[in-house]
Amino acid sequence: MNTAAGKLAGRIAVITGASRGIGAATAKIFTAEGAHVILVARTQGGLEEIDDEIRAAGGTATLVPMDLTDYDKIDEMGATIFERYGKLDILIANAGMLGTMGPINHIDPKIWEQTLAVNVTANWRLIRSFDPLLRQSDAGRAIFLTSFAAQVHRAYWGIYATSKAALDMMVMTYAQEILKTNVTANLFNPGKTRTIMRAEAYPGEDPETVKAPEFTASQLVDLVLPSCKLNGEIITAQEPSEEPAD
Repeated sequence: MNTAAGKLAGRIAVITGASRGIGAATAKIFTAEGAHVILVARTQGGLEEIDDEIRAAGGTATLVPMDLTDYDKIDEMGATIFERYGKLDILIANAGMLGTMGPINHIDPKIWEQTLAVNVTANWRLIRSFDPLLRQSDAGRAIFLTSFAAQVHRAYWGIYATSKAALDMMVMTYAQEILKTNVTANLFNPGKTRTIMRAEAYPGEDPETVKAPEFTASQLVDLVLPSCKLNGEIITAQEPSEEPAD
Protein backbone atom coordinates (compact mmCIF):
# COMPACT_ATOMS: atom_id res chain seq x y z
CA MET A 1 0.00 0.00 0.00
CA ASN A 2 1.11 3.57 -0.67
CA THR A 3 1.12 4.82 2.91
CA ALA A 4 1.07 8.44 1.75
CA ALA A 5 -2.47 7.82 0.56
CA GLY A 6 -3.62 5.71 3.52
CA LYS A 7 -6.50 6.59 5.81
CA LEU A 8 -4.06 7.54 8.58
CA ALA A 9 -1.44 9.33 6.48
CA GLY A 10 0.49 11.83 8.59
CA ARG A 11 -1.09 10.75 11.89
CA ILE A 12 1.03 10.07 14.98
CA ALA A 13 -0.19 7.18 17.15
CA VAL A 14 0.91 5.75 20.49
CA ILE A 15 0.04 2.08 21.01
CA THR A 16 0.66 0.40 24.37
CA GLY A 17 1.04 -3.34 24.76
CA ALA A 18 2.38 -3.27 21.22
CA SER A 19 4.72 -6.27 21.19
CA ARG A 20 2.06 -8.94 20.60
CA GLY A 21 -1.62 -9.68 20.11
CA ILE A 22 -4.02 -6.85 19.38
CA GLY A 23 -1.39 -4.17 20.00
CA ALA A 24 1.06 -5.62 17.48
CA ALA A 25 -1.70 -6.18 14.93
CA THR A 26 -2.89 -2.60 15.37
CA ALA A 27 0.65 -1.30 14.86
CA LYS A 28 1.00 -3.11 11.54
CA ILE A 29 -2.45 -2.08 10.31
CA PHE A 30 -1.99 1.58 11.29
CA THR A 31 1.38 1.83 9.57
CA ALA A 32 -0.06 0.20 6.46
CA GLU A 33 -2.58 3.06 6.49
CA GLY A 34 0.18 5.67 6.69
CA ALA A 35 0.48 6.42 10.41
CA HIS A 36 3.78 6.71 12.28
CA VAL A 37 3.42 4.57 15.38
CA ILE A 38 5.11 4.90 18.74
CA LEU A 39 5.14 1.40 20.18
CA VAL A 40 5.25 0.82 23.93
CA ALA A 41 5.85 -2.55 25.58
CA ARG A 42 8.04 -4.14 28.22
CA THR A 43 9.84 -6.53 25.87
CA GLN A 44 12.53 -5.02 23.66
CA GLY A 45 12.78 -8.18 21.56
CA GLY A 46 9.06 -8.28 20.84
CA LEU A 47 9.07 -4.63 19.79
CA GLU A 48 12.02 -5.19 17.49
CA GLU A 49 10.26 -8.08 15.76
CA ILE A 50 7.20 -5.90 15.07
CA ASP A 51 9.45 -3.07 13.95
CA ASP A 52 11.15 -5.37 11.44
CA GLU A 53 7.79 -6.36 9.98
CA ILE A 54 6.63 -2.74 9.79
CA ARG A 55 9.81 -1.56 8.06
CA ALA A 56 9.76 -4.48 5.63
CA ALA A 57 6.29 -3.33 4.60
CA GLY A 58 7.44 0.28 4.14
CA GLY A 59 6.14 1.70 7.42
CA THR A 60 7.83 3.60 10.24
CA ALA A 61 7.83 3.12 14.00
CA THR A 62 9.47 4.45 17.14
CA LEU A 63 10.12 1.88 19.88
CA VAL A 64 9.71 2.68 23.56
CA PRO A 65 10.57 -0.33 25.73
CA MET A 66 9.22 0.46 29.19
CA ASP A 67 7.02 -0.74 32.02
CA LEU A 68 3.91 1.42 32.17
CA THR A 69 3.97 1.29 35.96
CA ASP A 70 7.15 3.36 35.79
CA TYR A 71 4.91 6.41 35.71
CA ASP A 72 7.64 9.03 35.43
CA LYS A 73 8.64 7.49 32.11
CA ILE A 74 5.12 8.11 30.80
CA ASP A 75 5.61 11.81 31.53
CA GLU A 76 9.03 11.70 29.87
CA MET A 77 7.51 10.05 26.80
CA GLY A 78 4.88 12.78 26.61
CA ALA A 79 7.56 15.47 26.76
CA THR A 80 9.58 13.75 24.03
CA ILE A 81 6.55 13.44 21.76
CA PHE A 82 5.83 17.15 22.21
CA GLU A 83 9.41 18.10 21.39
CA ARG A 84 9.52 15.88 18.31
CA TYR A 85 6.01 16.16 16.90
CA GLY A 86 4.20 18.89 18.82
CA LYS A 87 1.04 16.79 19.01
CA LEU A 88 -0.44 13.31 19.32
CA ASP A 89 -3.28 12.27 17.04
CA ILE A 90 -4.10 8.80 18.36
CA LEU A 91 -3.73 6.89 21.62
CA ILE A 92 -4.51 3.17 21.68
CA ALA A 93 -4.30 2.11 25.32
CA ASN A 94 -4.15 -1.63 24.83
CA ALA A 95 -1.76 -2.83 27.56
CA GLY A 96 -3.36 -4.83 30.34
CA MET A 97 -2.96 -7.82 32.61
CA LEU A 98 -5.34 -10.54 33.76
CA GLY A 99 -4.17 -10.84 37.34
CA THR A 100 -5.23 -13.92 39.29
CA MET A 101 -8.31 -15.99 38.52
CA GLY A 102 -9.77 -17.20 41.80
CA PRO A 103 -11.80 -16.26 44.87
CA ILE A 104 -11.50 -12.56 45.54
CA ASN A 105 -10.58 -13.13 49.17
CA HIS A 106 -7.62 -15.30 48.10
CA ILE A 107 -5.95 -12.81 45.75
CA ASP A 108 -2.40 -11.92 46.70
CA PRO A 109 -2.27 -8.20 47.65
CA LYS A 110 0.74 -7.70 45.39
CA ILE A 111 -1.18 -9.09 42.39
CA TRP A 112 -4.18 -6.92 43.28
CA GLU A 113 -2.06 -3.77 43.38
CA GLN A 114 -0.10 -4.67 40.24
CA THR A 115 -3.25 -5.35 38.21
CA LEU A 116 -4.80 -2.04 39.24
CA ALA A 117 -1.51 -0.29 38.51
CA VAL A 118 -1.40 -1.61 34.93
CA ASN A 119 -5.09 -1.59 34.04
CA VAL A 120 -6.18 1.61 35.79
CA THR A 121 -3.44 3.87 37.13
CA ALA A 122 -1.18 3.58 34.07
CA ASN A 123 -4.09 4.58 31.85
CA TRP A 124 -4.86 7.54 34.09
CA ARG A 125 -1.23 8.60 33.78
CA LEU A 126 -1.51 8.29 29.99
CA ILE A 127 -4.54 10.60 30.03
CA ARG A 128 -2.75 13.01 32.35
CA SER A 129 0.37 13.17 30.17
CA PHE A 130 -1.15 12.92 26.69
CA ASP A 131 -4.30 15.03 26.98
CA PRO A 132 -2.38 18.26 26.15
CA LEU A 133 -0.82 16.52 23.14
CA LEU A 134 -4.16 15.18 21.90
CA ARG A 135 -5.58 18.71 22.13
CA GLN A 136 -2.83 19.91 19.79
CA SER A 137 -4.14 17.55 17.10
CA ASP A 138 -6.88 18.64 14.74
CA ALA A 139 -8.77 15.53 15.89
CA GLY A 140 -7.27 13.72 18.89
CA ARG A 141 -8.60 10.20 19.31
CA ALA A 142 -8.11 8.07 22.44
CA ILE A 143 -9.23 4.43 22.55
CA PHE A 144 -8.96 2.30 25.68
CA LEU A 145 -9.45 -1.46 25.53
CA THR A 146 -12.04 -2.82 27.91
CA SER A 147 -13.81 -6.16 28.42
CA PHE A 148 -17.20 -7.75 28.97
CA ALA A 149 -15.79 -8.60 32.40
CA ALA A 150 -16.46 -5.01 33.47
CA GLN A 151 -20.19 -5.46 32.94
CA VAL A 152 -20.87 -9.11 33.78
CA HIS A 153 -20.79 -10.36 37.36
CA ARG A 154 -18.91 -13.67 37.38
CA ALA A 155 -17.17 -15.59 40.12
CA TYR A 156 -13.36 -15.71 40.13
CA TRP A 157 -12.83 -12.74 37.80
CA GLY A 158 -12.58 -10.32 40.74
CA ILE A 159 -9.43 -8.29 40.12
CA TYR A 160 -9.65 -8.17 36.33
CA ALA A 161 -13.34 -7.25 36.37
CA THR A 162 -12.77 -4.65 39.08
CA SER A 163 -9.92 -3.04 37.16
CA LYS A 164 -11.84 -2.91 33.88
CA ALA A 165 -14.93 -1.47 35.57
CA ALA A 166 -12.73 1.26 37.06
CA LEU A 167 -11.17 1.89 33.65
CA ASP A 168 -14.60 2.23 32.05
CA MET A 169 -15.73 4.82 34.61
CA MET A 170 -12.49 6.76 34.29
CA VAL A 171 -12.66 6.93 30.49
CA MET A 172 -16.36 7.83 30.49
CA THR A 173 -15.65 10.62 32.96
CA TYR A 174 -12.80 11.90 30.80
CA ALA A 175 -15.05 11.81 27.75
CA GLN A 176 -17.51 14.14 29.47
CA GLU A 177 -14.72 16.52 30.37
CA ILE A 178 -13.56 16.93 26.75
CA LEU A 179 -16.94 17.54 25.13
CA LYS A 180 -15.98 21.04 23.98
CA THR A 181 -12.59 20.04 22.58
CA ASN A 182 -11.37 18.36 19.40
CA VAL A 183 -10.53 15.21 21.39
CA THR A 184 -12.72 12.13 21.81
CA ALA A 185 -12.31 9.16 24.14
CA ASN A 186 -13.97 5.79 23.74
CA LEU A 187 -13.77 2.23 25.02
CA PHE A 188 -13.25 -0.70 22.66
CA ASN A 189 -14.25 -4.19 23.71
CA PRO A 190 -12.38 -6.70 21.51
CA GLY A 191 -14.59 -9.61 22.52
CA LYS A 192 -13.32 -13.13 21.90
CA THR A 193 -9.90 -12.60 20.34
CA ARG A 194 -6.94 -14.95 20.00
CA THR A 195 -4.47 -13.50 22.54
CA ILE A 196 -2.14 -14.83 25.21
CA MET A 197 -4.32 -13.25 27.90
CA ARG A 198 -7.39 -15.08 26.62
CA ALA A 199 -5.44 -18.35 26.58
CA GLU A 200 -4.57 -17.77 30.23
CA ALA A 201 -8.22 -17.12 31.10
CA TYR A 202 -9.59 -20.00 29.01
CA PRO A 203 -6.81 -22.64 28.93
CA GLY A 204 -9.03 -25.33 27.42
CA GLU A 205 -10.29 -23.23 24.53
CA ASP A 206 -9.25 -23.98 20.97
CA PRO A 207 -7.70 -20.67 19.82
CA GLU A 208 -8.84 -21.32 16.27
CA THR A 209 -12.45 -20.94 17.40
CA VAL A 210 -12.03 -17.21 18.20
CA LYS A 211 -11.14 -14.36 15.88
CA ALA A 212 -7.58 -13.39 15.05
CA PRO A 213 -6.14 -10.19 16.54
CA GLU A 214 -5.71 -8.79 13.03
CA PHE A 215 -9.47 -8.99 12.46
CA THR A 216 -10.14 -7.20 15.74
CA ALA A 217 -7.46 -4.55 15.22
CA SER A 218 -8.70 -3.71 11.73
CA GLN A 219 -11.87 -2.32 13.30
CA LEU A 220 -9.90 0.37 15.15
CA VAL A 221 -8.94 2.27 12.00
CA ASP A 222 -12.31 3.92 11.38
CA LEU A 223 -12.66 4.74 15.09
CA VAL A 224 -9.55 6.95 15.10
CA LEU A 225 -10.29 8.90 11.92
CA PRO A 226 -11.01 12.63 12.25
CA SER A 227 -14.40 11.92 10.70
CA CYS A 228 -15.38 9.65 13.62
CA LYS A 229 -17.19 11.81 16.16
CA LEU A 230 -18.09 9.10 18.67
CA ASN A 231 -17.28 10.08 22.25
CA GLY A 232 -17.94 8.32 25.54
CA GLU A 233 -19.04 5.11 23.84
CA ILE A 234 -18.30 1.42 24.38
CA ILE A 235 -17.76 -0.13 20.95
CA THR A 236 -17.78 -3.91 20.77
CA ALA A 237 -15.76 -5.55 18.02
CA GLN A 238 -17.74 -7.33 15.36
CA GLU A 239 -17.36 -11.06 14.92
CA PRO A 240 -16.37 -12.58 11.56
CA SER A 241 -19.28 -13.29 9.25
CA GLU A 242 -20.62 -16.81 9.30
CA GLU A 243 -19.28 -19.00 6.54
CA PRO A 244 -21.88 -19.39 3.79
CA ALA A 245 -23.69 -22.71 3.79
CA ASP A 246 -22.76 -25.24 1.11
